[in-house]
Amino acid sequence: MRSPPRWQTSSGQKSDFAADNEVATLRVVCPEEELNDQAPRDSRAVDANFLMKTSTTLSVLIPVYNEEYLVCASLERLKLLGHSPLLDRVEVIVVDDGSTDQTASVLGEFERSLAEAPPGRMQWHFVRHDLNQGKAAAIRTALSCATAELTVIHDADLEYHPSDLLRMIQVFLEEQADAVFGSRFLASEYRRVLFFRHQLGNHFLTLLCNIVSDLNLTDMETCYKMVRTGLLKSIPLVGHGFEIEPEIAIKLAKRGARIFEVPIRYAGRTYQEGKKINWKDGIRAIAAILRFGFTDYIYADDIYGSQILGRLNRAPRFTKWMADVIRPYVGEKVLEIGAGTGNLTLQLVPRKLYWASDINPLYLTYLENVGRNRPYLHVGYTDGQSVQSFPQEQKFDTVICLNVIEHLVDDLGALRNIRGVLEDGGRAIILVPYGPWLTGTLDEVLGHQRRYARDQLKQLVETAGFHLDTMMEFNRVGVIAWWLNGRLLRRRTFGFWQIKMLNLLTPLFRTLDKFLPLPPLSLIAVLSKPSREEVGMAVPESLAPAASA
Repeated sequence: MRSPPRWQTSSGQKSDFAADNEVATLRVVCPEEELNDQAPRDSRAVDANFLMKTSTTLSVLIPVYNEEYLVCASLERLKLLGHSPLLDRVEVIVVDDGSTDQTASVLGEFERSLAEAPPGRMQWHFVRHDLNQGKAAAIRTALSCATAELTVIHDADLEYHPSDLLRMIQVFLEEQADAVFGSRFLASEYRRVLFFRHQLGNHFLTLLCNIVSDLNLTDMETCYKMVRTGLLKSIPLVGHGFEIEPEIAIKLAKRGARIFEVPIRYAGRTYQEGKKINWKDGIRAIAAILRFGFTDYIYADDIYGSQILGRLNRAPRFTKWMADVIRPYVGEKVLEIGAGTGNLTLQLVPRKLYWASDINPLYLTYLENVGRNRPYLHVGYTDGQSVQSFPQEQKFDTVICLNVIEHLVDDLGALRNIRGVLEDGGRAIILVPYGPWLTGTLDEVLGHQRRYARDQLKQLVETAGFHLDTMMEFNRVGVIAWWLNGRLLRRRTFGFWQIKMLNLLTPLFRTLDKFLPLPPLSLIAVLSKPSREEVGMAVPESLAPAASA
């Protein structure tokens, strides 16, 4: 039986804000029992294992609309992938997006011809939309069927050559990339010379996308975008038609993906030869770049509340405030539970040893990228309620656990597990929501098991075997917004602009916090683990007086 999700977050902020009101088209669910096997104990182990890989698997997504004369030749070209030692398996997913010509019958004939070929590493799947829904819809349909490690989009015409895909795969094997784009404008062996106005348009759209995403791409509109399948499925793709090109690029950038470019050949076709894109698509692309540049809807719905954390990334000043409060209590050997995407982590490093952990595979992958050039930063899977998931044979002088234990059924067990990995005299820093009377719809959405009173928290930490060194009240201004949204108005989300205002006004909130006559939204407790001498070296109770004497 699957255990309930353990909500953890980054930067000490559990997603105390709800998801965007847009509807996700994909849902990612990763069972925790699988994560125990898949999640790495240490990012360096991941690097070592990955560098040993010499091959991978690939899903090729092919949206097709009215390409009866070219689609078969395009599919035939893909067969060369089945002979490459870089690929153990290739699945080709063809989606006929409601073609009105003879494309459907041509694809049917091609599919029948495959039955006569001997089985190999190539797997073919054919899907049809009854009505034309646009390129993005066809890609979403194909992506839902993808099962390989990597996914790439391939057009049904002959403008791109699949042999270039092998060069892109090599980058994944050598550079631990998250995405590789094939650029038509980097130096390549050759390319067909065509319309100058198209090149100007592509350069302008790429420039605009780069401004919005802070990337330095040379070809945003390229069809050849190869992405790790798990990552691509975790991104909600909501655009229509050719809008999917800037949407993928911008949302990958906002997710902090490691993106590479390689030069590819390009044999563009003319309008007489069947090219479909026109100036109207350029206008739509500009609108899409502006739209996706402002959105923070970059995580598909999942059991971890990833979208909520993504929204909180819009308030880095709040994270810094939290980091500044706990910094004086943080030592040199640190375990952070619920590190998320590392917002708080980056505020507190470098340290002699910093172990950033989470249960969400998306966050773990992101943290691995953060740690690549930081030899002191380790990444691992840690579930607060499972002592086996804690780093083994490693003791810490500090454990940071912010906005985590209120989500756990067994908060006492989690604190005891934390105590077990601390050195004698080590500290645990925990942050929890304050005030049972504040419990409302926002707590329900976030999966809070409880909000804590001061006495309740003090009794909990002492029962777990800690000394309570200090208890601080944090974020009094937040009480007003929490009460209005969660208790009075019964809302289930904080809006995008509310988060922006939080980030803007955080310096003012920091100044006013200690003077406001309001209860806090959160409590921060600094705990210490007693030494063996302090607990009487575990002497039986009947002998305790003599031992003390």
